[in-house]
Amino acid sequence: MVVAINVLQLKKSWLLLLLIVLSVLTLPMGFAIGSDDHHLWTALKKGGHVALLRHALAPGTGDPANFQLDDCTTQRNLSEEGRAQATRIGERFREHGISSALVYSSQWCRCIDTATLLDFGKAQPFEVLNSFYQKYDRKEKQTALLERWIRSGSLDKPLIIVTHQVNITALTGVFPASGELVVVNVQKGEPLVVVGTVLTN
Repeated sequence: MVVAINVLQLKKSWLLLLLIVLSVLTLPMGFAIGSDDHHLWTALKKGGHVALLRHALAPGTGDPANFQLDDCTTQRNLSEEGRAQATRIGERFREHGISSALVYSSQWCRCIDTATLLDFGKAQPFEVLNSFYQKYDRKEKQTALLERWIRSGSLDKPLIIVTHQVNITALTGVFPASGELVVVNVQKGEPLVVVGTVLTN
């Protein structure tokens, strides 16, 4: 009986190990694993990298049927927790020596509010960063435009792009949590490479 239990435990241990190995192998090349994110902040400071930020906590999914771009009352907005989270994200940047940055945002209110609460000055609204969650036929064209735009900049100063989960996932393959940063290396003539993510809850 004891032997049977030990064998069963051994099988479970091997299965767990196999799942961990498979999850690691399916991560993008160069993807950072672990809680030490110092090298990601350093990468953002030195240039050649971009921070893709999913907007802070905004309860719900998608947007109401009466959604209007110029009326925040018709949209899914940041909760109080989300507003506090966005402020903390800005503080995280400054704690790691990033006191100024270029900030671009989706035109959705939850993204603009997140970008504003980072406290790097006025964020630039940019249509290409708008969500295509409810208009999925725009995915390929919009993602290609976004990548082309990212590559067109000099990236000699930290660039923060505040957008939506679907946009970030389409570009990088990463499914970020609310307020999660995805740090991407941008090299001329090379594919975009995700070097890691920073959770900011």
